[in-house]
Amino acid sequence: MSGTFVGMPAFPEAARVAVGDPTLRANLRHATHTIRDKRARAVAELDDWAELREAGRRIKDQTLRHLDTYLLQLEEAVTAAGGTVHWAVDAAEANRIVTGLVRATGETEVVKVKSMATQEIGLNEHLAAEGIAAYETDLAELIVQLGEDRPSHILVPAIHRNRGEIRDIFRERMAAWGRPAPDGLGDAPAELAEAARLHLREKFLRAKVGISGANFMVAETGTLVVVESEGNGRMCLTLPETLISVVGIEKVVPTWRDLEVFLQTLPRSSTAERMNPYTSMWTGTADGDGPRAFHLVLLDNGRTDALADEVGRQALRCIRCSACLNVCPVYERAGGHAYGSVYPGPIGAVLTPQLRGTASEVDASLPYASSLCGACYDVCPVAIDIPGILVHLRQRVAEEGGKGHRLERAAVRAASWLLDRPAALAAGERLASASRAVLPKRLPGPGVGRWTEHRDLPELPAEPFRDWWRKNRA
Repeated sequence: MSGTFVGMPAFPEAARVAVGDPTLRANLRHATHTIRDKRARAVAELDDWAELREAGRRIKDQTLRHLDTYLLQLEEAVTAAGGTVHWAVDAAEANRIVTGLVRATGETEVVKVKSMATQEIGLNEHLAAEGIAAYETDLAELIVQLGEDRPSHILVPAIHRNRGEIRDIFRERMAAWGRPAPDGLGDAPAELAEAARLHLREKFLRAKVGISGANFMVAETGTLVVVESEGNGRMCLTLPETLISVVGIEKVVPTWRDLEVFLQTLPRSSTAERMNPYTSMWTGTADGDGPRAFHLVLLDNGRTDALADEVGRQALRCIRCSACLNVCPVYERAGGHAYGSVYPGPIGAVLTPQLRGTASEVDASLPYASSLCGACYDVCPVAIDIPGILVHLRQRVAEEGGKGHRLERAAVRAASWLLDRPAALAAGERLASASRAVLPKRLPGPGVGRWTEHRDLPELPAEPFRDWWRKNRA
């Protein structure tokens, strides 16, 4: 996985800064509550939602069990339809492939559909270093790009910005990227959307290369699917002469019948719509219609490592709806940047450490960025047991002896030694009871002190239980 966000502080430090920003917290609270309330109403319309959720889980699990078979079937179908398939083991290889494909066209500009996979590998930054300008066309991604910012939400990357901030970004930065913002631009949503539309139109009309991801890939026909709400994606998918799609290998589904399940659950879970306003599907190339060249870059980048983990692999079911973010009390208060990854929130806390590993401090901290309340599991349309994976990953981090866990392991070893020796345990209990008057009410130390700041240690009894039992139950 790309190291774009590595180097940030671990989650506790980053979150501490975020929760101290009242504007950020107000923006997040308003947005997440609005989205999740709308989602709840949309889901409640379907009497068979539980059955659809279970069907989605089973389809994804069956696909992951036979992923190699379906990927080869997909490659064969895409190739037969006139496309070209490339395999990328990691971010570096994917970036090299895409850069080479763009250079082969002779172009120095590309337009992009909103794509988590290209964010994951840091494609925009890599292309910029190679002299190729990549223009985001999704409204929220455009805001993030113009503001030299980072996405903080899977569905709404600029969720941490309010309308006034967006207006100021457009006024100050649009001119440097193309058509400037209209004079006297206000902060009404319609004005901001119109400014973005005018700014992007010239890019759509002159672009020769488009780059996308995909929400789904249908193995039986080689069809790729992008669902969106704005229409900018369809412009990128149809107007350029060359289309390059970078897609994680877990996005494949076996058949069109399987796709039908997710086209019901994804829009309701993400945008709270019965169906997405724009559902674009393409299969290879066609004479006189759409791009003349189509390239599919299948991205691994840690996914096969996650697939090998019997507990963690269920994170690969994720269809990127972001419902878990909108109900998470931790995300609502800390925001997406605190997670140090393009995948924030509960799903990011279980997916990122599997794709990147837990060697860095920020990645080792992510499994702890949760209260384990279970709300994320309740809303997940493919029934990913996020709390269960979090506990599983916490065990992995502890076993690796990361920061803070060496002391924990030493304490557990000491406790094991003591509990295996009844005489030593009894002596320790009597010593603790004898010194109860001088023991502190709170544990010392900066790390522990934060936890015990509002928690007193339990008071020790005047005598150990074994001594009391011997006196009273002899």
